[in-house]
Amino acid sequence: MNKLAIIGIGLIGGSFALALRRAGMVKHITGLGRSKKNLQQAQELGIIDEASADYETALEKTDLILLAMPVGQTTEILKKIKPFIGPKTIISDVGSTKQDVVTSARLLIPESFKNFVPAHPIAGAELSGANAANADLFVDKNIVLTPSDETNINSIEILSKLWQGCGAHILSMKPYQHDELLAMTSHLPHMLAFTFMNYIFSNSTKKNTESLLNFSGGGFRDFTRIAESSPEMWRDICLANRHLLLQQIRAYQNELAHMNELIEDGDGSALEKFFLKSQITRKRLLNNKN
Repeated sequence: MNKLAIIGIGLIGGSFALALRRAGMVKHITGLGRSKKNLQQAQELGIIDEASADYETALEKTDLILLAMPVGQTTEILKKIKPFIGPKTIISDVGSTKQDVVTSARLLIPESFKNFVPAHPIAGAELSGANAANADLFVDKNIVLTPSDETNINSIEILSKLWQGCGAHILSMKPYQHDELLAMTSHLPHMLAFTFMNYIFSNSTKKNTESLLNFSGGGFRDFTRIAESSPEMWRDICLANRHLLLQQIRAYQNELAHMNELIEDGDGSALEKFFLKSQITRKRLLNNKN
C-alpha cells in the first residue's frame, strides 16, 4: 500500500500504523487529528510520516482512510472527508459500535459506501494518545469486520490482509450481532468498573482513600483497571449502543438482586451454588477459547 491516512493517532490508530510499518506493508502514513501536540508526538515517534490539518491534501491519492477517533465524531468526519475520497479509496473504522457507523456511512458517503469496510479490533488498553501506540497490540487478537451486502469484496480482502499483517485474526458478522455481543463482553464490564470507582469516590473519606490500596489485592486492581479508559470514548459508546447496553445493565441488575436476596436470607447453600455456576461458566468460556 502506498498511502495510508489515519484520522485519530491514539492507541488503536497509532498501533495500526506501527504494525503495518514494521510489516513493510505501507510506504507513507499521514496523520490527522484535533491535537497538534499529539500529532507532533506521533511524528517524533515515527508512527506517521507527516501530520496534516488539510483534508484535501492529506487524502489525495490515499489507498486507505482509517477512522480511529471516538465514534461520536463519525458523522462530522465523514462530512469532512466526503469531497476528497477517491473512487478506489477504501474507508474503514475501528469503533466499538457498528450499527451507528454503518448507518452514518451509508447516508453521508453513498458514492463510496461500497468501499467502506467497518472493523473493530478486539484489543486495547486503558491508555490513550500516540504515546500508547504499540506495534504488538493486535498480535493474536481478533478483528471483527461488519461489511454490508454492497461492500466490495476486493476492499474486504485488502483490509483483511492489512490486519493479518498486524498479526490479527479476522472474524465477520452483522453490525447488530457485533453490537449485541460487545454490549455484554465489553461495554457492560466497563460500566461496572466506572460505577464501582464512582461508588468508591462517593463512599470514601480522604483518610481511608489514602490507605485503600493497602487493603486491596490484585482483584481490586484488575477489576478497576479499565476505569482509567477515555471518558470521551466511553461516553460515545454508551450513547451509540445505549439500547443494547441498557438491556445488559437491566439483566445484570436482576442477577445482582438475586445475589442480594441470597445474602439477606443467609442461604449459604444457594450462595455456594451461585458462585459455583459462575466459576464453571468462566472455566468453560476460557477452555472454549483455548
